[in-house]
Amino acid sequence: MVDEATFDELFNVNFKGAFFTIQKALPFLKYGASIVLVSCVVQNKGAATTSVYSATKAALRSLAITLSADLLPRGIRVNVVSSGPIETPIFVRPGPVQGRAGAVKNGFKEKAPIKTMGTPEEVAKAALYFASSGGPLTTSLKERATAW
Repeated sequence: MVDEATFDELFNVNFKGAFFTIQKALPFLKYGASIVLVSCVVQNKGAATTSVYSATKAALRSLAITLSADLLPRGIRVNVVSSGPIETPIFVRPGPVQGRAGAVKNGFKEKAPIKTMGTPEEVAKAALYFASSGGPLTTSLKERATAW
């Protein structure tokens, strides 16, 4: 079970932070600007023990859809990069996977169609595409940036 403090922390970091950052940035965004949110494929996978985390990521997707409609008249695009498992410091620092990093990583790799984990650089490239002039006709799209 998830306690209320963990619930609040996950929503504060994963959703509330993005929401209020966008709200503060909107007065400065001009026609043709792009907002790129980062989510995770877990929102679509139904993975065990991830209900609250998945809900925060699904909330970002919903936010992108509604913001796209809201900001279309201003020419501002909103997209979501939704990654699979990413090779990040969570696997080497103390925390939820400490001592199990190898097993957790191998589990992720086994579930991925291409049997690998993505990198932060790969996610950044997907975000850059949406933010660049290369993606001017894309809005409210969710792009999977990695193996899932």
